[in-house]
Amino acid sequence: MLWSILTAVAGAFVLALGSALQERDAVRAPGEQVARAGVLLHLVRRPRWLIGSGTAVLGSVLHLVALSGAPLTIIQPIGVTGLLFAIVLSSLFNRQSVSAWQVTAGVAVMVGLGGMLWLFPHGSQAPVMATGTALLLAGGALGFGALVHFTAHRTPSGVRALLLALSAGAAMGTTSGLARVIAAGVAHDWASLITWLLPLAVATAVFGALLMQNAYRTGHFAAAYAALLITDPVVGVGIGISLLGEGVPGTPTTQAAAAVFAAAAIAGTIALARTRHRNPEAQGAPCSAPETTRFH
Repeated sequence: MLWSILTAVAGAFVLALGSALQERDAVRAPGEQVARAGVLLHLVRRPRWLIGSGTAVLGSVLHLVALSGAPLTIIQPIGVTGLLFAIVLSSLFNRQSVSAWQVTAGVAVMVGLGGMLWLFPHGSQAPVMATGTALLLAGGALGFGALVHFTAHRTPSGVRALLLALSAGAAMGTTSGLARVIAAGVAHDWASLITWLLPLAVATAVFGALLMQNAYRTGHFAAAYAALLITDPVVGVGIGISLLGEGVPGTPTTQAAAAVFAAAAIAGTIALARTRHRNPEAQGAPCSAPETTRFH
């Protein structure tokens, strides 16, 4: 269990680093404010974005390794520690200062989400998921994401960042739920990797990545990453509770405490979305950097 926790912390930092690197090219990519899948073809030709993606994949692999040795209700909250890493790294890369308001809001998200999910019981039975159930989960995540993708351009940038990140988080949380079953099986038998769950997990992960790149394009990186960190573990833990036999807080006291922590996480995310601390190169951002100063 200790090694799984340490691995999850390392994965949170590495994933935050990769995401901050991805944002640098996502905001500069051509196309509409909400780009289609072709934006990924553009981004894969950008060396920095590829490095960021490889780093993010490494962080995700560390997350999966952690999931193979511990339940979702322990590993998912640990990923929240990546929020402050991401805020600091993004500000560093964009040569901006980190405001006290950002740090306060980020801490509220971390404490709120971490406290809420830590109240859940940490035991679980061996995870098993039927293919039909997995299809329903993946279909729901992909359908919700598609709806958001095709309507988000009608909303202001701050709201658009949250909507895209929430739908990306739903896709990533579904991926985590599927990955929990896959990773637990592979830990005992590599042959269990050959299952319909694997392509479903890949499909939801790729679509979630597209949604997240569009969230980064708004310039509200901190708010988008916070929304992702909320939705991903909430969806993942919800799958763990409802389908994989992982428990819920059993007393009114712990349930009330979980509600308070959840309110703190939501308030912190809204605060990050409303902040004026925005990537100046995003479309529609004030004082956008001139083209001659952009790095390629």
